[in-house]
Amino acid sequence: MDRIRIRGGNVLNGIIPISGAKNAALPLMIASLLTDDTLTLENVPHLADVEQLIRILGNHGVDYSVNGRRENQDKGYSRTIHFTARSIVDTVAPYELVSKMRASFWVIGPLLARMGEARVSLPGGCAIGTRPVDLFIDGLMALGAEIDIENGYVVTKARKGLIGARYRFPKVSVGATHVMLMAASLAHGQTILENAAQEPEVVNLADCLNAMGAKIRGAGTSTIVIDGVASLSGARHRIIPDRIETGTYAMAVAMTGGDVLLEGARADLLENALQVLARTGTEITTTNSGIRVRRNGAGVEAVDVTTEPFPGFPTDLQAQFMALMTKAKGKSRITETIFENRFMHVQELARLGANIKLDGQTAIVEGVERLKGAPVMATDLRASVSLVIAGLAAEGETTVNRVYHLDRGFERLEEKLSNCGAEIERISA
Repeated sequence: MDRIRIRGGNVLNGIIPISGAKNAALPLMIASLLTDDTLTLENVPHLADVEQLIRILGNHGVDYSVNGRRENQDKGYSRTIHFTARSIVDTVAPYELVSKMRASFWVIGPLLARMGEARVSLPGGCAIGTRPVDLFIDGLMALGAEIDIENGYVVTKARKGLIGARYRFPKVSVGATHVMLMAASLAHGQTILENAAQEPEVVNLADCLNAMGAKIRGAGTSTIVIDGVASLSGARHRIIPDRIETGTYAMAVAMTGGDVLLEGARADLLENALQVLARTGTEITTTNSGIRVRRNGAGVEAVDVTTEPFPGFPTDLQAQFMALMTKAKGKSRITETIFENRFMHVQELARLGANIKLDGQTAIVEGVERLKGAPVMATDLRASVSLVIAGLAAEGETTVNRVYHLDRGFERLEEKLSNCGAEIERISA
């Protein structure tokens, strides 16, 4: 099993290209099930989750092809992929596929809308929380779907098609909003979604669906209106830059010091996180090329933060920010409100010398003068990269084990960091 070895103490200087957003790419790829035409997606990142979803979509009959790479373009960075679901050959998403990636459960929306039926495995547990699918089921039932749970599968039918309705999400859910957008696009009549997720990835999906012929307005607000259409066509659409990758590398620069341009990043996608980072003493500048992040070596100021749905501070940056706060001057409080079990990185950061106490869903971080390298274990995607950030600033050598988590969401992380002066390498088992 691969490991990442880091020798800390180097500042970061240079340019880090920001890849396409994983959390936008996955629902956009699934949207290809809604049409028998070709959906072309630009800026698709090379990630384990993307490759897994390609295999899952292939199980349903989606063909794909990759092209468009210029000869002088460094292979391995984001690419253009064409997805064609000319005919759906199977409306079953089996457990052995869904269990490997929770987002694959989202195929239930387009399969039901286009084929009138779907049989999708319940995704099972998750390291950072249960993330139940009741919001998906309740929403689809509001659109007239008949749903049963049989032997661990959600079996749903809408033989005469889905019917538009008004549905209010009992809690904000990005995944459920994605599914309802896709399903309602082919429903009869109008659907109004209230308390919908406002994340940029939702807007990116709605923009793509509109390019395919859907009639959606209000994406990016809490109320989205969808007028169903009889069919959708193909389209060409670009995936937004990854705001979580952007925030992660910005915090790495804040942790180590230095001056890095996050090329292609968009500040409007993570304004809250950048404002929080600025309060730590990090200089944030928006340029025509992206976002420039600088810290001149002065100490990091302690800042309290609470995770919230967009436009609040993202839960997917909580672990990275905690790593930064381990070397802040004073005490910070980090409160997690989205997932009930997202502090598993705390014990691993403690192995590096961090001083963190847990009080329910709040972590109290007392900054320390020095972190010291040690072997640590990644527990999930964002937790794993928080250990990398801490390792960049720790004295001596840090080894991060179980880095397959990183490969799910960060494209060529070691290369991007080493190009800016970090001493980091992957060690293959």
